[in-house]
Amino acid sequence: MAETQPPSSNGYCAGTKIYHSLRAAVPLPPLSQPFSVAEYALSLLHSPTTPTSGALSTTTFLVDAATGRRLSYAAFLRQVRSLSSSLKSLYPSLSKNDVAFILSPPSFHVPVLYFSLLSLGITVSPSNPLSPPPELAHQIDLCKPAIFFATSATAQKLPPNDLPLILLDSHQFLSMLDAEPSGNTAAVVVNQRDHAAILYSSGTTGKVKGVVLTHRNLIAVIAGFYHHSLINNKKAREEENGVYIHPVLLFTLPLFHVFGFFVIIKAASMGEMAVLMEKFDFLQMLEAVEKYRVTHIPVAPPLLVAMVKSDLVEKYDLSSLMILGCGGAPLGKEVSDEFKARFPHVEVHQGYGMTETAGAGARTIGPEEATRHGSAGRLSENTEAKIVDPDSGEALPPGKHGELWLRGPAIMTGYTDNESATAATLDSEGWLKTGDLCYFDSDGFLFIVDRLKELIKYKAYQVPPAELEHLLQSMPDVADAAVIPYPDEEAGQIPIAYVVRKPGSTISATRIMDFIANQVAPYKKIRRVAFINSIPKSPSGKILRRELVKHSLSTSSSKL
Repeated sequence: MAETQPPSSNGYCAGTKIYHSLRAAVPLPPLSQPFSVAEYALSLLHSPTTPTSGALSTTTFLVDAATGRRLSYAAFLRQVRSLSSSLKSLYPSLSKNDVAFILSPPSFHVPVLYFSLLSLGITVSPSNPLSPPPELAHQIDLCKPAIFFATSATAQKLPPNDLPLILLDSHQFLSMLDAEPSGNTAAVVVNQRDHAAILYSSGTTGKVKGVVLTHRNLIAVIAGFYHHSLINNKKAREEENGVYIHPVLLFTLPLFHVFGFFVIIKAASMGEMAVLMEKFDFLQMLEAVEKYRVTHIPVAPPLLVAMVKSDLVEKYDLSSLMILGCGGAPLGKEVSDEFKARFPHVEVHQGYGMTETAGAGARTIGPEEATRHGSAGRLSENTEAKIVDPDSGEALPPGKHGELWLRGPAIMTGYTDNESATAATLDSEGWLKTGDLCYFDSDGFLFIVDRLKELIKYKAYQVPPAELEHLLQSMPDVADAAVIPYPDEEAGQIPIAYVVRKPGSTISATRIMDFIANQVAPYKKIRRVAFINSIPKSPSGKILRRELVKHSLSTSSSKL
């Protein structure tokens, strides 16, 4: 089929049926060069092109939003060196390619720990501290750690084991941060293809999968953001008559999530200031923006909805805000317009990424692209894409809907201890099948239409219906069940359950929701229950979720 626009306008090649990034290619270090992502980030931090590189002793890296406590870049680098040296001397059996399982809320110690472990070639595997013990046990079984890092509060969730455990709020850990680095210890040689992180992503089977990301994957993402930041900083300095506006990021993101994970590394590479919140609170977020003159916030769409609707925003000075980076779910035009009317000085940059792509994929850059409402932006640097018909396997031109496939240096190597899932997601040519129904327009902007995968997106979290269905079906009073997404203005989507009671059972919706809430992380809780005579299924036994979705939308909310 002939292309609708010249290749230069949308990146589509009619011959190969591949979409190429319209961003300028970003140079990456040669693969033969040993480089951990920590080393790479710090090399950028010290580069003369980084505006704050000459003032690391006075430049703040981390701020505790609640207490105002600060950690300078100089102190951060010193703690990373001390911790690395302490780990090598106190735990000599800990070696390159071992895995460290981390269970902690956000704190100053977490970025220090990440950089220390990454520089030692130890694979970082952080998890949600709110996860219940059975879920954590499964993740631990997947990543097979050699050491644990937790806090006094989270350590009790870990399964019994004989492995080393270091508490981040203990005197032992604090002494490791202050120890004098040993000068005799040889540096660890970390190759870019070595594993850097195992992050967790839920699949349609209901089983959590461990996504293996290499140092190269993360370097590719950081390089893209750094390159475009240099261009934007140059423009800003020209527009502001040579005045550089120091970026201040407010972290409403969990640091175990891929979004927060790569953004904290990116912030360090650029000399930015990161304000950390241990637990998200809308009012405290507004206070932090005013107090610390926050310029950038990475957010999920529900937070923009809250900023549009809340009267509290009028009580705070939010004039420092420049950019909100929005990901996790599409943002509707109506919300975008309302936000722009209320905050005309703030640009909303949307993006698309997955744990399997190290958070990269597509994003908007600059005020002009930010006006493309509903779009996830243009393909990230050094990235290729296909739009593939799910039935025929044919690659499609602009304007046609199909499954998004991505290929590039940020794509994961696979799922740990799960060859079948890896084979189903990554093909022999390196294409990652995202499971999302998408299309590109004539200007190369990506639009997300629907999810071919059956994940429910509650805020920025993934909720696998099958996991909840298995739990529901384990209840003696439940004959059958199905879980589907239901639109919610605040959360994007909420999980609701259709339940078939056993004959004679009078089990209530409240009892069902309480049962699930006691076994899953808070974001996975079922929010509503509807009772039904039978679950619609295909001849092969597959749940026909679309029929239930249609039914839920045609039924008044009072009946759900």
